[in-house]
Amino acid sequence: MTRVASDDEAAIAELYDRFGSLVYRMAYQAMPTRADAEDVVQEVFVRLWRTAARYDPKRAALVTWVMLLARRMMVDRLRRMRARVKPSTLEEGWSPASPSEEPRASLEQDERFASVMDRIEKLPELQKTVVKRAYLNGQTLKQIGTELDIPLGTIKSALSRALVRLRERSSGEELAT
Repeated sequence: MTRVASDDEAAIAELYDRFGSLVYRMAYQAMPTRADAEDVVQEVFVRLWRTAARYDPKRAALVTWVMLLARRMMVDRLRRMRARVKPSTLEEGWSPASPSEEPRASLEQDERFASVMDRIEKLPELQKTVVKRAYLNGQTLKQIGTELDIPLGTIKSALSRALVRLRERSSGEELAT
């Protein structure tokens, strides 16, 4: 990190090679779209480069520092997105209806939202609870774990499994139509 702080390009590349895929996997699971995940990864590594001088190996392992910074940035980004986006826009590709097609588009959005909610309702109880609290209520995984008195790792696993199931069911429905 000392080399990164002194703008050593080889050190920056090494940092990315070492942690890029790990940060991307975490971002891909947490963010609503692949593009958002890629943006987060870029933002994380820019922040790592800018704050490299602050890293203290006595306080945390490098991987811990990188992942904490990445998680913080993802939570902030999701909160910003939630402030701009209504919960009914859970499914990628939704857009607000234009005034001329408002009744039809609104009905289609209602149907899509109902479909997503039906898929969420079919999840196992913990997965359903975590998805609703994280994506509809905007809670952090730590908050969810604290309120449910469940370890954070269990909450993360439940969310990850739920997202996989929702993606599988979503692509299965697309193939059926």
